[in-house]
Amino acid sequence: MNSINDAEEYFDQIFKNILVGQGETLTTEFTDCIFVKCSFESAKFSNCRFIDCTFQECDLSLAEITGSSFPSTRFEKSKLIGINWTQGNWSRSKLNKLDGFFDCMINHSTFIGLDLSSIQIKNCIANEVDFREADLSKVNFEGTDLDKSLFSHTNLTEADLSRARNYQIDAGTNILTQAKFSLPEAIGLLYSMDIVIEEQDNSNL
Repeated sequence: MNSINDAEEYFDQIFKNILVGQGETLTTEFTDCIFVKCSFESAKFSNCRFIDCTFQECDLSLAEITGSSFPSTRFEKSKLIGINWTQGNWSRSKLNKLDGFFDCMINHSTFIGLDLSSIQIKNCIANEVDFREADLSKVNFEGTDLDKSLFSHTNLTEADLSRARNYQIDAGTNILTQAKFSLPEAIGLLYSMDIVIEEQDNSNL
């Protein structure tokens, strides 16, 4: 389809190269729809619902998602910079949960206090993302760059960070039960502790 009308319901549609203008508001429901190379930069999604949808190579940077939900929706190779996800509708959050982000750029996004348990955040650039007080249990961060992202009172139980990089996580203020890490990145966990780390001199061995 070449256009999206407000206050409509769409089922099993493919939208390609759609451009929704800055500040334009949509109040629409989509089910099993695919969005390909669409631009929603700075658009406003008001009480929208995206059910089992897929966004491929789309730009949603700075979009406002007031009252909107994305149950079982996935984002692939898309830009989602600067989105405040706490504006969305997360009531009955187990049903409204995202599927995840794959090869996406989600810098400067906010997920404070949200239940993101078991979603996928794979091969993403996630710099300066706010994950404070969020439930990230069993989240897979494979291949994701978490430089300068914030973790505080975050539940990372059984989260997989074994192939993530550049994270800075305070082991004293976050829940890390059975979380997976790997060397050398896991060394960063020690620097949050009040300890002295000395490198061993092997020159005389």
